[in-house]
Amino acid sequence: MPIPRLTDTELAAALAELPQWTLRTDGLALQRTFRFSDFSAAFGFMARAALYAEKADHHPEWFNVYNRVEVTLTTHDAGGLSKRDVAMALALDGMG
Repeated sequence: MPIPRLTDTELAAALAELPQWTLRTDGLALQRTFRFSDFSAAFGFMARAALYAEKADHHPEWFNVYNRVEVTLTTHDAGGLSKRDVAMALALDGMG
């Protein structure tokens, strides 16, 4: 069963709920940079996020350098953003 893409109304509501996230210029992904005190804290965040992602069967695109983790969320099967991305962003906000 295909994963539905967010409607414009759902996307606007999600962005209001996720003030630290930005919409990628093509409108197909959410992005946020998390900053931590050091590499260990950043890696701990990534480990917690990975456990959540496995349970949710939805995996972020990310890039890590020292204390910074850049995260991009999109649902490839939906061709853009879905409720899965919103749930993941909210979960990551709680871990960050």
